[in-house]
Amino acid sequence: MVVALIIACEVGFWVLLALGLAVRYLLKWRRTSVVLLLCEPVLELVLFVATAIDLKNGAEPSWEHGLAALYIGYTVAFGHYTIRWLDGHAAHRLGGGPPPPKPPRYGRARARHEAKLWLRAVLGGAVALALLELAVWYVGDSGDASSLRGFQGAAVRAVVIYGLITLSYMIWPRKDPGGGTGEEHRLTAEKESARS
Repeated sequence: MVVALIIACEVGFWVLLALGLAVRYLLKWRRTSVVLLLCEPVLELVLFVATAIDLKNGAEPSWEHGLAALYIGYTVAFGHYTIRWLDGHAAHRLGGGPPPPKPPRYGRARARHEAKLWLRAVLGGAVALALLELAVWYVGDSGDASSLRGFQGAAVRAVVIYGLITLSYMIWPRKDPGGGTGEEHRLTAEKESARS
């Protein structure tokens, strides 16, 4: 049941996002689009409550409950970022706005960008760890919480691996083949998008 709900929440996320952006830029109904986009967090709340009810009704803690916690953590950390990114593209494609700035590709600017994304991953991991710990306490001694503990380890490993990749951008920043710095490349891209 929990896996089906996770899939439904993921599909619901994209459907609400597509509807919200279509209503905003094709029909010009800004308030309606805001209401649709504000429904996004409700999906995570439904998943959280359903998972808690499933555990309360005596379900053995399993990988499904761990996956639900990781999904909620990811959505809390990256949901708004994804919506804002797609909103910029929809504003350009459907609303006639300027193209959204591309993330920097080279140098320190790229390292800063990756560090900001890694901080989002830390937030997502912290949310997932907190939810998993709540589930472990909720189950108590009455059930086997080893799968929940395993997902805590998976969350920590994901954040650490992402951190090591981010660190590689800082230690070995990618050089612009054109000879400019990453910051110069970003500024040039922003100037070009402002002209068009």
